[in-house]
Amino acid sequence: MTREEIKQPCNIVACKPRLLNDNTMHYCPGCSHGVVHKLVAEVIDEMGAEHIAIAIAPVGCAVMAYNYIDVDWIEAAHGRAPAIATAVKRLNPSRLVFTYQGDGDLAAIGTAETIHACNRGENIAIIFINNGIYGMTGGQMAPTTLEGMVTSTTPYGRNVELNGYPLNITDLLARLPGTCYVTRESVHTAPAVRKAKKAIRQAFENSLSGKGTSVVEIVSTCVSGWKMTPVKANEWMEEHMFEKYPLGELKNTDKTDK
Repeated sequence: MTREEIKQPCNIVACKPRLLNDNTMHYCPGCSHGVVHKLVAEVIDEMGAEHIAIAIAPVGCAVMAYNYIDVDWIEAAHGRAPAIATAVKRLNPSRLVFTYQGDGDLAAIGTAETIHACNRGENIAIIFINNGIYGMTGGQMAPTTLEGMVTSTTPYGRNVELNGYPLNITDLLARLPGTCYVTRESVHTAPAVRKAKKAIRQAFENSLSGKGTSVVEIVSTCVSGWKMTPVKANEWMEEHMFEKYPLGELKNTDKTDK
């Protein structure tokens, strides 16, 4: 179905985003990545930006994101997506440039690249999937793992005396002068999905407008790493993850200026 056909009055309530390929996704059933992929594809299509979008794929569960969304992609070394995005945007300032990263990629090995890109105010958008665990490599503790949370490397729960405190990197990024828009969303309910889509749209528009760095954190589940069903994982996320990582807008210079 073309974009023109979609715009015509009809009885269609929902349809597959045009920019999502027909490839079967490798994500576990109940994983938040598939929903976020759908939103990214929808936003780019609605903006008419598929020919100017350049996305940077991470190392992690979304390492093959390029296989699902039909825009130009660059594969970055582990954690280096913001550095690659910086070069791409500076060389192509009229392009929509964004990274798609997990917490291990963005908040562990990529901490320096993330912080310095945001501090410089690079005109890129960062989509940050935070499920509090290393999902791809076996469910190990991540920087975002909650205190007391059981993982394959913290079988008795994260102990802050041994493992340190969870890293709330999004709050840190919101304090940097180069960020123009920082928000924390989720995709566990229909209203949350709508808010997340709106946030992604604003982040992409900021990239094109040259306002600075936008960060959209998506607090997510990991049904495999958490050893839960999708329903239980969503319930656990609401009860535990949202307490440490509360949803909502952390910074919006457009509103501040007004």
